[in-house]
Amino acid sequence: MSRTSHRPFRVCFVCTGNICRSPMAESVFRAEAAAAGLGDRVVADSAGVDGWHEGEGADPRTVAALTAAGYPADHRARRFDAAWFAGRDLVIALDGGHLRALRRMAPGPGDAAKVHLLRSYDPAGPGAGALDVPDPYYGGPAEFAACLEMVEAACAGLLTAVSGALARGTAAAPPPSGGDAPDFPRSAHDR
Repeated sequence: MSRTSHRPFRVCFVCTGNICRSPMAESVFRAEAAAAGLGDRVVADSAGVDGWHEGEGADPRTVAALTAAGYPADHRARRFDAAWFAGRDLVIALDGGHLRALRRMAPGPGDAAKVHLLRSYDPAGPGAGALDVPDPYYGGPAEFAACLEMVEAACAGLLTAVSGALARGTAAAPPPSGGDAPDFPRSAHDR
């Protein structure tokens, strides 16, 4: 799949309500892209598979974790729309439930192929049974800090894949392991 060189590479991070994990991933990835000098070539946004929190800001604990780590935390929740597939090069799910929901929502096979799990890009390779970013919603600061740590590790690998796609002039930036098959087991963390 080739892309036009003048259009930025677009990545959308998706969790359940777009107030915890996906805004965290959006903020981290955007900062890493800017630090790598790709801020004008890579665009990141986020959404939720459900619209429970549309228009709300990020969870205050997400904001606290991001701010403490030096990331910007300005955000308004929104729901992912299937029409957005056409304008995104990658749609990054935060857990297996999101992966399945997004692939079902995809208008066609090419769009479904854009959906991958964030942790499948983690260079440390968390393993097939540990590809979900657990939902910190029902936890406290420690769970949000652990979530941020997982997001940071995976975003580094995702940026490497996106940089490679930009160098090749393609929209394809699959995870190195290919470890997020459509039949990935259901997560206990589907928030």
